[in-house]
Amino acid sequence: MLAYVIRRVFAGVIMLIVMSLVTFMLFFASPVDPARLTCGKNCSPTIIKQNRKALGYDQPSGDAPALVKGVVQWEQFLVGVVKGREFPLDKALRDAAPNLVTNCPAPCLGYSPKSNELVTTLIKERFPVSFSLGIAAGVMWIVGGVALGAIAALRKGKISDRIIVGATLVAFAFPTFFVGRFLYKFVALKWQLVPLPVYSDIATYGVGQWLIGLLLPALTLALFYMASYVRMTRAFVLETLSEDYLRTAKAKGVKPFTILRKHTMRAALTPLVTMAGLDLSSVIGGAIITESVFNYQGLGQLAAKAARDYDLPVTVGIVLVLAALVIVANIVVDILYAFIDPRVRVG
Repeated sequence: MLAYVIRRVFAGVIMLIVMSLVTFMLFFASPVDPARLTCGKNCSPTIIKQNRKALGYDQPSGDAPALVKGVVQWEQFLVGVVKGREFPLDKALRDAAPNLVTNCPAPCLGYSPKSNELVTTLIKERFPVSFSLGIAAGVMWIVGGVALGAIAALRKGKISDRIIVGATLVAFAFPTFFVGRFLYKFVALKWQLVPLPVYSDIATYGVGQWLIGLLLPALTLALFYMASYVRMTRAFVLETLSEDYLRTAKAKGVKPFTILRKHTMRAALTPLVTMAGLDLSSVIGGAIITESVFNYQGLGQLAAKAARDYDLPVTVGIVLVLAALVIVANIVVDILYAFIDPRVRVG
């Protein structure tokens, strides 16, 4: 098991390196000049040149192809991740204004010229918001989806089964922005059933206030994902219930709840764990619409803003963080397989 985890971690690191290289290649292949975007209103060729030098986008010097510049910039980025860097990158500019030098310790993901902040600082500020939202929504859709799916399977063909399946189809059909706006406008504003959703740091405001602030945004995300988990759980449970060993258990008089808890759900959870791991890791940075509706300053909004502003350091930093989450989720899922299903053997 340990050797397997080490191999997966090593493969994950290689994947992160390749993804960062591809991101740099796409950035420098674009015709957009980031130095011009940071020029401001009183823009001039001199200011653009100075900005390009401060950002380090003038390396290598000369008329090198865009892809070559991308490789050089990528190499400098990797050095910064390992050793750290100082900004502005040009040594002459640092010597001319030492009081304006910003030190970025390892692992340094770069400096955002748009926000005038380190990328690591921006991600640290936004990550707890997205992480809290993703975890709260994940608990809702996993618990609710698995429970409703199991109930629908056990009540196959009955009115409760039809109601659950129909409700999940309706929930899946409505887009996230519609559900979010509805919950915000009616549940929070008009009917005032819950306080206005505002993110509250758990360390400052406590668990109760933290959960209240996450209720509506997490429910908005959970309803969309829950529909898939209800359908998948129902299908897996029905398939497992048709196995011969479960029919034998029923014939021996084993209680239905015992069959469901010890045999059916254990077999059905194996594919659901894969779904949960990948969904949780992706939703942490992918809830752009939900964060926009409820004005949650998370990684999703930060990624959208970085894309609009053509902010390469922030874009690369978020890509690497989210890719790392997906890789870690895959490793954790593979390890959990051995505990959920003893038939699974990781080589």
